[in-house]
Amino acid sequence: MGFNVDDFFKELDGGHVLLSYKGSITTEIINHALDVVEGKLQEYNEDVKLRKKVYNVLVESLQNLYHHIDDLPEDYRDEYESRFGVLVVSRVDDSYKIATGNFIRSEKIKYLKDKIDKINSLSREELKDMYKFILNHQKISDKGGGGLGLVDIARKTGNKLNYVFHNFNNDYYFFNLDVFVSEKSS
Repeated sequence: MGFNVDDFFKELDGGHVLLSYKGSITTEIINHALDVVEGKLQEYNEDVKLRKKVYNVLVESLQNLYHHIDDLPEDYRDEYESRFGVLVVSRVDDSYKIATGNFIRSEKIKYLKDKIDKINSLSREELKDMYKFILNHQKISDKGGGGLGLVDIARKTGNKLNYVFHNFNNDYYFFNLDVFVSEKSS
């Protein structure tokens, strides 16, 4: 077992952190995280446009985390509750970084990697077209969405989606998605 969640979390939980959380992702935790981050952004006197952008991207990131969490690997079932995830929101230079992480079954990696790589390869206009296409043609999945979340995050930030799949064991990886939001992004 090469990957350790606690070490990963400690690494993220450095610098100028607005919020860090490791545990079960519930609607209560999502609402609390949104309230805390919104309060911190106001405290920092951030521009209203940037606050709104960070908040909206955080909502999408948390919804993605909430809807796409897999069950835990056996090694972690005694230590953590189900629906386990990691969230760290921090200030990095002139941007806000929203880092999420969760376990994912090995067989889902290719699909997710291909999807993110496709999103990252698109121009601003192509992302807009893809968003409209999904909005008009996709069915709502049993997870609650039509695949809009990552596309919407890329559109709102104007930045590439940074991701890593950390190998945990043969059946699981830990998926880490870092999203950067700044005033310059659109």
